[in-house]
Amino acid sequence: MTWERLRDSYDTVAGRYEATFLDELAAKPADRDRLAGFAALVDDPVLDLGCGPGQIGLAVARAGRRVCGVDLSPAMAGLAAARLGGASAGDLRALPIRSGSVGGVVAYYSFIHLRREEQAAGWAEVARVLRPGGRFVASVNHPMRWPMPDSPDPEDLRVVSSYFDRRPYVETDDAGRTVYVEHHRTIGDRVRDVVAAGLRLVDLVEPEWPAWNTSEWGGWSPLRGNLIPGTAVFVCERSETGAPPAAGWGRD
Repeated sequence: MTWERLRDSYDTVAGRYEATFLDELAAKPADRDRLAGFAALVDDPVLDLGCGPGQIGLAVARAGRRVCGVDLSPAMAGLAAARLGGASAGDLRALPIRSGSVGGVVAYYSFIHLRREEQAAGWAEVARVLRPGGRFVASVNHPMRWPMPDSPDPEDLRVVSSYFDRRPYVETDDAGRTVYVEHHRTIGDRVRDVVAAGLRLVDLVEPEWPAWNTSEWGGWSPLRGNLIPGTAVFVCERSETGAPPAAGWGRD
């Protein structure tokens, strides 16, 4: 899926996505509250990157921070602006924000739809707009889920493909048009993205399934959630110089 196609797709489903996203956040409050909690520890202003309709940014704002949003979809940015008081459409690979002008960045599953090179460009842009010492908190689908079927059925608690297979997951409509793409990155891939952008990994949080949550959606259920993590949250800090270190030897 091209960048333009992804933008148009989210423009088309913005209203429906807003309602779905509210339901998703209700089912995953631990993710939402953890991201809002991390972001509330950083200085103003906080950038909600890939803000969608603005629910994450609103949680951060309620924690006492001044929040602005950026989303590739003008329709999504319009919904967020009504919640945040400030949001604009923009390209994650070239953010419409001055260098060193934000104290923190939060991204709720904003990178998973992007190709490897786009993800790397996005991490670099985050490092550019952060002040020295500023923090970036990003959640992604945990890579451990990649080799398993997207089903909560107990019979599907099994590995059916390679963790190292980086071919994207693609869904199409009845006309054969791509409507959803998710790009897999291993934990090692993501750590190298952090380092290459000139960021320092402060923490890697793998939230445990809360005992009260009896919901099932997609490939997730209490059974699977109590065995493997569904989410990985990367907490990163911009170095004083922001300069990336020398290239490492790991595979990208």
